Amino acid sequence: MRISLAIAIFAFIVSGANPLLAQQSSQAQAPSSKSQSLDVPGMVNNQLGPGDLLEIKVFGVAELGSISRIDGYGNLSSLPFLEKPIPAKCRDEIQVQNAIAEAYKTFINDPQVSVRIVERNSRQPAVVFGAVRQPTRVPMQASLRLNELIASSGGITERAGGTIQILHTQPVMCPGPEEEQEALPLKGTDLPLKVVRIADMKIGKVEANPVIRPGDYVLVSEAEQVYITGSVVSPGSQLLTEGLTLSRVLAMAGGTRREANLSDVRIYRQKIGAVRQDLLKVDYAAIKRNELPDVLLEPFDVIEVREPGVTFPGILKEVLAGTFRSYPFFPRLP
Repeated sequence: MRISLAIAIFAFIVSGANPLLAQQSSQAQAPSSKSQSLDVPGMVNNQLGPGDLLEIKVFGVAELGSISRIDGYGNLSSLPFLEKPIPAKCRDEIQVQNAIAEAYKTFINDPQVSVRIVERNSRQPAVVFGAVRQPTRVPMQASLRLNELIASSGGITERAGGTIQILHTQPVMCPGPEEEQEALPLKGTDLPLKVVRIADMKIGKVEANPVIRPGDYVLVSEAEQVYITGSVVSPGSQLLTEGLTLSRVLAMAGGTRREANLSDVRIYRQKIGAVRQDLLKVDYAAIKRNELPDVLLEPFDVIEVREPGVTFPGILKEVLAGTFRSYPFFPRLP
């Protein structure tokens, strides 16, 4: 399946960074005794697909035994003495077993065939990374929802932003009638992407806890930062979590100082692709009196709490100077 080069490189890096991620191939399991138990949409728990490796035995005829892999067309095409391939894609091992037995009836009276799954490679693992405690590759051997995948990675960190992005890199292998559109081939970088709000998942909204498909990449987005300068107790930066407002970020900075001019708080907003910043003048005193609505912050906002006679360039210069002085190789600002 073709996916974008950038995604493929990232998946390789994640796999190399964590030895646990390389264990997926060793975790293949024998099929469940339950036939047709539900798994991910369009698939059941023991449906076979391209890449799966099967051990085939014909009792009493050792020469017909083999270890065979399902090819890219979904067939077993290299069984001894059989000219026609045996369809295996979207069948379970019992169905394949019966098909092989039927084919060998030409040579053997009432053949007894067994089929065992040695490796299950048709379901690529799902990968979760980003603002999680442990980037993880999760084998897709059973039905798995988003919250279960997040739990398997140790949970979301404090650096998480407000969204989770789910990228489907493979079509549904065995789609039902309602999933035929999702089964269409994926073209280059034109891949289906679903975005879920973390807050919705936490409160249990069904649409925010979708079933994860084999091969999915799940990115828990990391929060951007906003910066607080001027007449506050603790100038610096804060992570822009979902719904962060001016009032909250000033509280996180320890609050404003007594000499602060609360009627003239300024927000310098950087627009993507633009060189200059937009200036928002905010009457924070009126917000505190509930006379004006609070202001939702955006990534990279710089909040300046002004004092009479103090300007933003001077304050920002001091903040940057204090940051860079911690690096001995960096020259001191004049």
